[in-house]
Amino acid sequence: MKLDEMTPAEIVRELDKYIIGQRDAKRTVAVALRNRTRRKRLPEAMRDEVSPKNIIMIGPTGVGKTEIARRIAKLANTPFIKVEATKYTEVGYVGRDVESMVRDLMGTAVQMTKKELAELRRAQVEQQVEERLLDLLLPIESAPKNQTMPSDSTALADATKTTREKFRQFLAEGRFEDREVEITVHGKPAAQGVELLAGGNLEDLENTIQSLGSIFGGKGKKRKVPIRRAREILTEEETERSVDQEQVVEIAKERVEQMGIIFIDEIDKVAGNRGGHGGPDVSREGVQRDILPIVEGSKVSTKWGIVDTTHILFIAAGAFHVSKPSDLIPELQGRFPLRVELNELTGDDFLRILQEPENAIIKQYISLMETEDVNLVFTEEAMRRISHIAYSVNSNTENIGARRLYTIMERLLEDISFNASDMGGQTIEINEAYVDERLSSILENEDLSRYIL
Repeated sequence: MKLDEMTPAEIVRELDKYIIGQRDAKRTVAVALRNRTRRKRLPEAMRDEVSPKNIIMIGPTGVGKTEIARRIAKLANTPFIKVEATKYTEVGYVGRDVESMVRDLMGTAVQMTKKELAELRRAQVEQQVEERLLDLLLPIESAPKNQTMPSDSTALADATKTTREKFRQFLAEGRFEDREVEITVHGKPAAQGVELLAGGNLEDLENTIQSLGSIFGGKGKKRKVPIRRAREILTEEETERSVDQEQVVEIAKERVEQMGIIFIDEIDKVAGNRGGHGGPDVSREGVQRDILPIVEGSKVSTKWGIVDTTHILFIAAGAFHVSKPSDLIPELQGRFPLRVELNELTGDDFLRILQEPENAIIKQYISLMETEDVNLVFTEEAMRRISHIAYSVNSNTENIGARRLYTIMERLLEDISFNASDMGGQTIEINEAYVDERLSSILENEDLSRYIL
């Protein structure tokens, strides 16, 4: 089901498959996402007056803030990007221009729209590619216009047609996959993602380089490639031809402006301490000032045209260990009216994270060992012990949330992972005694525990 068709309850249920707990955060995000769909149903006069309710998620690292964003991205059939606030600095310092997040979002939307429109024309593209492959396998020698065709030309045409149909069948059966043919390959200008200057408009630079690439690289060069590779190259060419670029940009721009989502992670790293002077905080407030107009609603110039950010939904997240949300400049705080706190994980949460989600850590390790024909079996007591250790280490050292489970699991299964290629066919039970044997010596020494776990 598409994200825009899901009710808040359905969105929460989908997030529950991958994220344990954090009910308040899931509900807040679900309502914000659903409100975008509701806004689209309003009369046009009122629709423009309803602005998205941007969200700040606050909580320690490893409790699910970024995971919520990742899962929304997988659900979303709308433009979505995740950016790190620490990548941006104010104009005059080394770093990316904050407007580039909107350009990145637009780029994502263009690619997504192009892929969708190409999918609608897939049958047509496949047919065109097949005909071009047959042309490569059976070049047709056409006679000059004024030359009289020989009397047996009809028979020759029939024979060629019969041969072509046989080759078509052989292509479908995969008999020609390794046969080499000569095709003309057009190079692509490698200007995407160029970052040479800070604070400047790189869109103009990219466009200039791409224009030069199209002028000097238009002829292409001939290469001999197998049919399987030729099919990929021709499919890409035919897909590009079949899609109307102007239509792609028009649809993508509409989606970005009405349904786009930008997730700004590590927002606390640009908060700083109010009233602080100099040092590493020198450009943090400047980043906030630069982000403010984008979140508030402004027009950003991209190579696809002007994009209005007024109705883009922004979700920010940060641990706020050192700083507080109130350390953000007041204007930016006002543009994130919804605040939700994610709770620290308990021992029971760790146990559920180990085994309940669809991508549960235990399932991951079992599947990895199955590739070596080794069957791992975890007892309930072992999983409870692992959960207790994870919670204990987080409490006594730095709290890194669910990521602590990966540290402990890697240490626990280190020998098995190393020797798995020589243990094919074996079943290994991981019980409480095995967990204590592997980890107790580290846990007894607090300094060692801090260093290793």
